[in-house]
Amino acid sequence: MTVLTVPMADAGPADVTRRTRVLRRLRRNPLAVVSFVVLALVAVLALLSPWIAPYSVDQTDFARTFAPPGTPGHVLGTDDLGRDVLSRIMLGARASLQVGILAVATSLVIGVPLGLAAGYFRAWDAVISRFTDLLLAFPFLIMAVGLAAIRGASLGNAAVAIGIAQIPGVIRVVRSDTLRLKSLDFVAAAVVDGASDLWVLAKHILPNATSVILVQATVAIPAAILGEAVLSFLGLGIQPPAPSLGTMLATAQQFAARAPWAAVLPGVVIMGLALAFNVFGDALRDALDPKGDRR
Repeated sequence: MTVLTVPMADAGPADVTRRTRVLRRLRRNPLAVVSFVVLALVAVLALLSPWIAPYSVDQTDFARTFAPPGTPGHVLGTDDLGRDVLSRIMLGARASLQVGILAVATSLVIGVPLGLAAGYFRAWDAVISRFTDLLLAFPFLIMAVGLAAIRGASLGNAAVAIGIAQIPGVIRVVRSDTLRLKSLDFVAAAVVDGASDLWVLAKHILPNATSVILVQATVAIPAAILGEAVLSFLGLGIQPPAPSLGTMLATAQQFAARAPWAAVLPGVVIMGLALAFNVFGDALRDALDPKGDRR
């Protein structure tokens, strides 16, 4: 996914005007506004969930197992152990966002410098490209199983496995945009003026590649959330009794006929989060496209 950007070597009035224009485009896009509101609401609920959740995630009530949604005191019902589904979904969403952010941060910290180096230094391109191919040769689940076997299944290890799996995509996107920016006149002028390679990368290439990186992050986060749900569903991610949307699905599948809401509700939350991130990412890509000024 490539986003065109306008050259901007230093922050100034033009940079402020550009940010204002991007925000105005986002506000005019109803889907962008709705997706942002959904993400903001989920983020706030997830952040405050340890304090605002109606019940403790481990609090059981064996007299009210499989209570349907709408039961007094349990808005979304209870599971097989009588635990409140709403409370567990709130804490599970928190864990999913944590894994998504940690995984994307890991992929960006490693992938962005390598992508810049691959696109700017021809001698490094072949080496980094082979490293990218090597990462792609390891299936995501195999890597997750290996980490779980070595270090144990946990939230942190799930984030690391997902982050490593996303590094090749970041490298390729950043490399492609670096190659485009490297050929532009303002970069050539900086080189002729005597700027060092690190200065050109830090002050000219990276600031203009920020738009691509932001869009890549918004696309990578929902993929990481889905990856965490898959790992937890398979028992390779967050371990019980800690709540996770994936573990909730794994537990509820054996009771799907008796209490379908226990599986449907976590699935809806996962789908809603992934959809909101993808929609907002598409809107952000369009808002950052300078060609929109001429439409």
